[in-house]
Amino acid sequence: MILQNLKFLRNFFLLGAVVLFSQCNTEEPEPENEEELITTLEMVFESVDGSETVTFRLYDEDGDGPIEPVVTNGSLSANTDYNVEIEVRNDIENEDITEEVSEEALEHQFFFTIANGLNLDFAYDDADEDGNPIGIESTFSTGDASNGSLTVELRHEPNKSAAGAVDGDPANAGGETDIQATFTVVIE
Repeated sequence: MILQNLKFLRNFFLLGAVVLFSQCNTEEPEPENEEELITTLEMVFESVDGSETVTFRLYDEDGDGPIEPVVTNGSLSANTDYNVEIEVRNDIENEDITEEVSEEALEHQFFFTIANGLNLDFAYDDADEDGNPIGIESTFSTGDASNGSLTVELRHEPNKSAAGAVDGDPANAGGETDIQATFTVVIE
């Protein structure tokens, strides 16, 4: 009988130890930085002299759903400098994602790819605390009449020190694409 009681006590203490140690090791996992749903990207070009405002826009009413996004292209004047601001939003939940991009500037960058003969140059006008570009604000300069495409891409956690990244080239930057839009641009 004593031997049975000792086995019972031993098993009871072992079970208690297992329960105690399993509860001591229950750390909450850190929440992931969940990607935001972005339904709208707008690039507003305002000529430096204030005489012209042109908005390029991508609107995807269901986010990543099956409905194709609507793209609004535009025309810019030849040989003109523009101050450009980008805004990204989640219009489904009425959220301004631009504010989050600005707050998490070290982890975000807009990249610009100019192609198909478009006579357009740009320079970043904003920077994160490490001095690397963000791209919410920039300056674009048109040359002579031309047409082509402008691809705008917001990347999350790019390598901003990768070759070409500070110049807006996404080729070596890595990271994840939050939103990408390709606009047809006519310079007249």
